Amino acid sequence: MNLYSYKKDPAVPPLPDERPLLVFDAECVFCSGWVKFALKHDRGAKYRFAAAQSEVGRALYRHYGLDDRDYETNLFLEDGRAHLRSAATIRFVAGLGFPWSICRLFLLVPQKWADALYLFVARNRYRLAGRTTTCFVPSSENRHRFIL
Repeated sequence: MNLYSYKKDPAVPPLPDERPLLVFDAECVFCSGWVKFALKHDRGAKYRFAAAQSEVGRALYRHYGLDDRDYETNLFLEDGRAHLRSAATIRFVAGLGFPWSICRLFLLVPQKWADALYLFVARNRYRLAGRTTTCFVPSSENRHRFIL
């Protein structure tokens, strides 16, 4: 897809996209853990977040041809480009700065292999980490970083 293609999609509500955005499964304990990890280590408050279950999250999943009811991948938007599966995770973590930037080396692993591992974890995420009955709710000090 073209850069910023979601801006031309009338089904995607307008959203602030001047900073990278992670769309995540807010019912997944594992996925919400990634967000908590980022909030702790993202010293420059670089990232924004949106629950996949939100209006914006569902619209972006549909726009990129993803199932908007089964969130087997995080969607990471950076500079108008969508990243999925292993590439999304690697780019997201690497963007936190040193020492996390070292994980960019994982981009050298053939994407087919990296995505296979990613999908194994994604398909088993509820069994591995659990599922909550309510979506992740950010603290009042971080709420401004979430697109609700």
